[in-house]
Amino acid sequence: MIAGSVSRRLRTAGVACATAALLSGCISASASPQGLYATPIGNAPVTANPTPYSAALYCMADYARRYNLPSPRIAVGRISDYTGTVSADGGRQVTGGASLMAMTALAKAGARMIERYDTSVSEMELRYANNRLIGDDGPGGAEDVQYRRILAGSVPGTDFYIIGGITEVNYNIRSGGFDMAAGQVNSDAPLSTAFAGKAYVMNIGIDLRLIQTTTFEVVDVVSYQKQIIGREISAGVFDFLDGNVFDISAGDGGLEPVQLAVRALIERATVEFMANLYGAPGPEVCLNAGPDPLGSTVGPTGGYYPAYPNTDTNNGETRADPSRWHDRRDDAVRRSRY
Repeated sequence: MIAGSVSRRLRTAGVACATAALLSGCISASASPQGLYATPIGNAPVTANPTPYSAALYCMADYARRYNLPSPRIAVGRISDYTGTVSADGGRQVTGGASLMAMTALAKAGARMIERYDTSVSEMELRYANNRLIGDDGPGGAEDVQYRRILAGSVPGTDFYIIGGITEVNYNIRSGGFDMAAGQVNSDAPLSTAFAGKAYVMNIGIDLRLIQTTTFEVVDVVSYQKQIIGREISAGVFDFLDGNVFDISAGDGGLEPVQLAVRALIERATVEFMANLYGAPGPEVCLNAGPDPLGSTVGPTGGYYPAYPNTDTNNGETRADPSRWHDRRDDAVRRSRY
């Protein structure tokens, strides 16, 4: 009896060791010629990050160009997280990058933006130029370097700016679930099964305001909330067969991305701001729009301005392609490597 018990323990230990060796088979104590101990897993390409309101932002940009509506100069200030929520690992539960999301949303809407969020580089350049430490090429090329001059009025001002914050995170607004189990009581081979499902809803809210720069007048205010759902489903089987125990379970779960919900809130608010500034009555301006005669300057990844007269050949129309520039998906990149 004791020998049989020892034998089973040895078999169990052997299975555990074999499993550990299999899991560590892709890890080496010596670095490869490429300088890696292990090859990272995952090969998903970079994709665009739109929300359901991104198309409306592109429509606003097309609407403004179609009717030659000038965009006011807009800046983005601090859009902070005022909820104070902290995740279990000690980090922020809600993104601190809402201001950056607002800039991307304005770019999608074709707005003229002035940088006011991080001006550290520009201010340093101005200080260096004021001390005649920065030189630019003169008419004679690189050998004819001239110090950069500071011209009065060269920095454009803003007409409006957006500030606000993330003001609500409400957990477990409503939750529900079920847990069901069944099994055989009087049987030589008892079998039991279990099923469980859970779902809960939370929400997140923002409050933004559009302010006229010269008068500090609040000309528009937006307050929105979005609910977020999470779910979990699991099922399992537990059985004894000839003295052996089998426990098989599987499950599926998911939580709607919280930070993507923040981006959706920001984009919805930006749609409303820009529709007000462009004078667009509503979504009907997107119907039967037709092609833009000037060509698109916005896309699913944001907005861009052609730095040179190369609109017909630049990369503006290909940014949303997930295979573009990918060394395994784009044949042009693979060809250029050899």
